[in-house]
Amino acid sequence: MKLFPYAHATHPQWPMAAALVLAQLRAQMALHGYASAPTLALLYITDHYAGVAQDILDHLGAELPWVTDWSGTVGMGIVSNNVEYWDEPAMAVMLLELPSDQYRVFSGVAPLGMGFEAHTALVHADPETADVGELIEEMAARTDANYLFGGLASSRWQSVQFAVGGNGNIGGHGAASGVFSGGLSGVAFGPGVALVSRVTQGCMPVSGVRKVTEADHNLVLGLNGEPALDVMLRDLAISLDEPQEALDVVRATLVGLVPAQDVQATYDTHGAPRQAVRQTGNFGEDVLVRHIIGLDPGRRGIAVSERVEAGAQLVFCRRNVQAARADLTRICAEIREELEPQEQALATAHALQASALESAPHVARRIAGAVYVSCTGRGGLHFGGPSAELQLVRRALGDVPLVGFFAAGEIAHHRLYGYTGVLTVFIASPAEGLA
Repeated sequence: MKLFPYAHATHPQWPMAAALVLAQLRAQMALHGYASAPTLALLYITDHYAGVAQDILDHLGAELPWVTDWSGTVGMGIVSNNVEYWDEPAMAVMLLELPSDQYRVFSGVAPLGMGFEAHTALVHADPETADVGELIEEMAARTDANYLFGGLASSRWQSVQFAVGGNGNIGGHGAASGVFSGGLSGVAFGPGVALVSRVTQGCMPVSGVRKVTEADHNLVLGLNGEPALDVMLRDLAISLDEPQEALDVVRATLVGLVPAQDVQATYDTHGAPRQAVRQTGNFGEDVLVRHIIGLDPGRRGIAVSERVEAGAQLVFCRRNVQAARADLTRICAEIREELEPQEQALATAHALQASALESAPHVARRIAGAVYVSCTGRGGLHFGGPSAELQLVRRALGDVPLVGFFAAGEIAHHRLYGYTGVLTVFIASPAEGLA
């Protein structure tokens, strides 16, 4: 597997941005080690370009005629290696060279059929789609690994998705333009496409783990057998006698939830349910971070933006720059540890050290490309400065091809997350390497 050519650019006029992107792609395709015959493209644009999405897709498709399949979406911000584009017109493209029988683009007019064995899938979705969480669960169940990665489009104007399949559309739907609104689209990958994916939460727990003992839809009424509101006031050290101060604290507080079915299904080595907070202080991937949307003094309850059932675990938390940076570094380290050989020759180890210092991809790391989807609430200053989030990824993984976007909700496993980052890398086998 060869490195995936990728490019990114910003310009008030989209044809100029497209020209810059095409020049970068062509230059990389001529380099040794980069794919020279890619057929699948991932395209992400900021919402400044949403109104001309069709023009952009048509132009890029005409300039790259050998690329038969396209997928992507719009974001209020987009990312590439070492850079974020926020509140400015920009686009990013990555070209993937994969066996044609190991991927399939799907959309509303070309749904994933029974003739393709999906192992995993990259999914883009419209946040206005009804029951989008249930659709994500259903889509995950159609993959062998029960694993999706991706996110919900984010836009201040028009929400669009790109989906062009070289295998055509289903009968009766005619020729599709390739630009869609609503529903789900993306790329399903076969078992021959190796991926490693991790979720970073980036929130700091500010209380112990509580068991939900009573709930009514999205209203948490009991925690550890006590009124939920009383537990929250005690955990956050606030009082309703000082309503403005209490309100300010509650507005800055979120809840981390482990659904009841996941608590019951997941146990540690001693047979006890796993806790929402790990010993290292970070959240596991089974935790959903949600808003507190109201208080019910009459019933002594807390309303959250998620349906909750008795038996779930709940922990109060806050977004935190240090926690976000540390957890993002952690998942990058986990990816590196999984890809690098357990036993290395001394020369290889020295080469890895040198390449890390130069921020260059190394054959032993085997990363051909990466997709990063982060929450719109995490970008920019939440990590300490412009592009700080992507700079952390580059320092940890090296100068690997990467594209992605800031989402209105992040998709990983079979769930819809919030305030998270989902980092997925495409890898070559140890024998194959980055040829």
